[in-house]
Amino acid sequence: MASRTPRRIAEALLAPALALGATVGLASAPAQAAVWSSCDQWGNTSLNGYTLYNNIWGSGAGSQCVWANSGTNWGVNANHPDTGGIKSYPNAKKVINKPITSLGSLSSGYNVSVPSSGAYNTSYDIWDTDHDYEIMLWVNYNGAVGPLGTSQGDVTLGGHTWTVYKGSNGANEVFSFLRTSDSSSGTVNILPILKWIKDTKHWFGNETIGDVQFGYEITSSSGGLNFTTNNLTVRSS
Repeated sequence: MASRTPRRIAEALLAPALALGATVGLASAPAQAAVWSSCDQWGNTSLNGYTLYNNIWGSGAGSQCVWANSGTNWGVNANHPDTGGIKSYPNAKKVINKPITSLGSLSSGYNVSVPSSGAYNTSYDIWDTDHDYEIMLWVNYNGAVGPLGTSQGDVTLGGHTWTVYKGSNGANEVFSFLRTSDSSSGTVNILPILKWIKDTKHWFGNETIGDVQFGYEITSSSGGLNFTTNNLTVRSS
């Protein structure tokens, strides 16, 4: 099982540069013209209400480039060695900044194309504003990857059935929801999941949800693999 370390420092672009070597800028964006692309370790931009991050944060990473036609249509070409340990989490982020009890709705639709090889998960990463709690929703995964913590059993919430794991990485609590069957497209009603954690399990209180991220937590993609977000929407009220 892959272990996980906090990404919040990397997401805030405060972490020191890792020793990635000269390979970081060598992967190429797709042939089609994109509105934006970057092979920089912490490359980021904002497009139509979403913030995109290349976010190569793990040790021993190879090359990775992100491209985007919009905040909701983007992709990654990554060539990370098969050495274990998470290398990156390229993602698109939507800021929410509302307490759970102030949310009338929070949902997301996704449509992705992912490789049949490599080790990765396609996941939502949801944070409270204080970064005390991290909620991960894995919609598909492949290879030698696994969640942090211990299994809490299965639950059907937000339109999907998940196996739930609860753990800590030393900096924050992590609640991981792994879809019991892989999906490349669908809609997730996120708010009932947050309310279940708060009201049914009492694992946290009325936290203010800072942002919803969606992307690819990549452990290995040897030879260069493509991950494409054909469409993503995150809506709240």
